[in-house]
Amino acid sequence: MKPFNIKSLFNSFISNDIAIDLGTASTLIYMKDEGIVLNEPSVVAIDLRTNKPLAVGFQAKEMLGKTPQEIKAVRPMKDGVIADFEVVEEMLRYFITKVEKSKIIIRPRVIVCVPSGITAVEMRAVRDSVEHSGVRDVFLVSEPVAAAVGVGLPVDKPKGSMVIDIGGGTSEIAVIALNGIVTNNSIRVGGDEMDEAIIQYVKKNYNLLIGEQTTEKIKTTIGSAYKLDEELELEIKGIDLVEGIPKTIKLTSEEIREALREPVYMIVSAIKQALEKTPPELASDIIDQGIVMTGGGSLLKNFDKLVSKETGLRVTIAENPIECVVRGSGKILENLSFYEKIIIQTSR
Repeated sequence: MKPFNIKSLFNSFISNDIAIDLGTASTLIYMKDEGIVLNEPSVVAIDLRTNKPLAVGFQAKEMLGKTPQEIKAVRPMKDGVIADFEVVEEMLRYFITKVEKSKIIIRPRVIVCVPSGITAVEMRAVRDSVEHSGVRDVFLVSEPVAAAVGVGLPVDKPKGSMVIDIGGGTSEIAVIALNGIVTNNSIRVGGDEMDEAIIQYVKKNYNLLIGEQTTEKIKTTIGSAYKLDEELELEIKGIDLVEGIPKTIKLTSEEIREALREPVYMIVSAIKQALEKTPPELASDIIDQGIVMTGGGSLLKNFDKLVSKETGLRVTIAENPIECVVRGSGKILENLSFYEKIIIQTSR
């Protein structure tokens, strides 16, 4: 049994530092000493008459594509960066208040994960939005580095570790050694582009208009990057663009694989480019160690098999890939002095 520590107990009541994976598709929050305390969609429903949020997270996502004219459900993040500052602030304020509800005195310190290809302007926008949502200090860390820490790779050693983090808005490919990114490739292609590819395929081939939630169901149920051992079928519903009435069709996994071919191969091409830029000594480490895939996009069926076939390297998908980035930033939060070199320095 751990000894009773009154100072630790007192600190936990007055404030608790948090790490945030502010993603295009979902936002995850890790609280120091508690682990992951929130995982909700990055969606906000706004009342257009008052311009105030009506719902955030799961409640707002349920409204996507179903709202009357006076309500709008929006995703305030696009391609891994902020598209609507005010809505992001409202969303973060809601999430932070939700997880910090028992902390009453000191505002928390926050680590936020950002894409490795983010510009200085976008970086300042993230920091400012998080600060305005009611926190004390903001630290930024690169998503692939956080993912590597979350997976447990030896980022502080003189040994190359390669991580592919496929999120909703970006795909981050990085080779990491000695607490820094040696080579990286950040492209604004991820789960959202896969969804859009499916929507366009169904529209072009079946004259059928489908919504976001149907698209997500197609991608997760029968979507794949490489041929399956047993091909699948799914019945879906949408609006017939010719007749203007609801219609049901059947889709196959082969069709969806064809629909996803362009965004999937853009990610594969980015992986190859990152490998080409990798120094020979680190490349030999990657041959020995292989590549680790994280992020929600890595859950697309057989994506690891396709990457392995195209690169000739061993590829593994991390356990709980969606949580790797926030778990890594949580580890950094727990030991800021050890991971000091990983923190991105930003000027105000």
